[in-house]
Amino acid sequence: MQNGHTQQAENVGILAAETYFPQYYVRQEDLERHDGVPAGKYTIGLGQQGLAFCGDREDAISMSLTVLRQLMERHSVSPQEIGRLEVGTESSLDHSKGIKTYLMNLFEDSGNTDIEGVDLVQACYGGTAAVQNAVNWVESRAWDGRYAVVVMTDISLYAQGPARPTSGAGAVALLIGPDAPLVLERGLSATHMTHAYDFYKPSGLYPAVDGPLSVYCYLATMDQCYQRYSAKFEKRFGRPFSMQDADHALFHAPYNKLVQKAFARLMYVDYCKAPELAPMYQGLDLGEGAHPLPPTKLPLDLQKKLLGAAFQTYDRKASRLGRVSSRCEYDSVRPSSCVQRQCGNMYTASVWSGIVQIIETTGAALEGRRILMYSYGSGISASMFSLVGRRVDGKFNLAHMQAQSDLAMRLARRLPRPAEEFEQAVQLAEARYCAGGYRTEIPSLEDMIPGTYYLEEVDFRYRRIYKRVPGGPSPLPASPTTPTSYQSGMTI
Repeated sequence: MQNGHTQQAENVGILAAETYFPQYYVRQEDLERHDGVPAGKYTIGLGQQGLAFCGDREDAISMSLTVLRQLMERHSVSPQEIGRLEVGTESSLDHSKGIKTYLMNLFEDSGNTDIEGVDLVQACYGGTAAVQNAVNWVESRAWDGRYAVVVMTDISLYAQGPARPTSGAGAVALLIGPDAPLVLERGLSATHMTHAYDFYKPSGLYPAVDGPLSVYCYLATMDQCYQRYSAKFEKRFGRPFSMQDADHALFHAPYNKLVQKAFARLMYVDYCKAPELAPMYQGLDLGEGAHPLPPTKLPLDLQKKLLGAAFQTYDRKASRLGRVSSRCEYDSVRPSSCVQRQCGNMYTASVWSGIVQIIETTGAALEGRRILMYSYGSGISASMFSLVGRRVDGKFNLAHMQAQSDLAMRLARRLPRPAEEFEQAVQLAEARYCAGGYRTEIPSLEDMIPGTYYLEEVDFRYRRIYKRVPGGPSPLPASPTTPTSYQSGMTI
């Protein structure tokens, strides 16, 4: 893209997507044994497989540096081609200085400091708000013809107790621009915002969590968003919306069992409108009362029946969510939740990690398909919206991105650690919280992927010094209009 453009941007959406997660993780079955809970409590009860965790050498800043550089290198985007950069996070390490300012180190050698955007903080919703801002900027008269980038980076960590197994860590970077292979459907975005104390961080390392209230808020807010999204869809297309109009569905995932419940509930809502919209529930006795019942009024036995009946559709290949076709089969919900299940809750990056996953698993077959997304942030902020895949020429096409994706390989190459080591990392996080004057210890640099950024030291003035593990690609891509001599390798 070039400056001095005169045409209005069209088909604005995601041009490219990357994700990063720590090398260390603990298997949930190992955590079950360590915690002395019944087998299956975390793996079945929460639906989780692994929990990614950081030592003191990685944090939200280092992960954001790694994933942004990964995006620029893999997709040959030069620092001078970026005109907007926003960060969604709830893991800030400073009450004043944003993570975006650290990312500007990657642009220093190019001389590009003309980059709009700052950090956005609103629980797990900040990344989605940043995507909305980026798309709006590209579509506006303020756009200067350059790309926008959104980085989402978070570490979730909970106090000892039932919430700790839902911890996790990771980051996502999205490249936003026109003529995209995944286009945000304009006019089909529904939002619900209100006040609740379901999850918040008033002080200290750990959040305050009301588990039952948080689940209720997640599902009740989804009901509101689904109703509003459906109304907008019907107004545009002249027919009611149901989950059969979506080819894939991505959900924010505090833990995967909640994603399963959310999907089952949307199918239940469809069934209450017209039974033929959710054939897996045909013959199911819903009991008395005016359906759909609110989440708090749904009997436990009915919840289990709905979840069990919907699970096959959630897990299988389907031409449209809810009906099977031998002509054109593809995955619906579960495959796009693989990173969530294996890495845990990544807060702002959670729902968007599914985009990276679905590009790798589906590629060019996404062309012409609708991806329904539900983004939720406690407090409460939430939106339901959709993307549509399309065929494009050039390097930002789905087939090319699928061919160069290595997500499954990177997940498989992670290093499982004993649950005791995870607990040691938690204790170290507690000791390092708001501390200064120390050098970092874990993980060992030999265990980190070459090119990964890491925190080397926090000095006595609380200044953070970051470096890269030797061996990664260097330098960053050069702009066609920028002398390559300006493009030196970055070491922070």
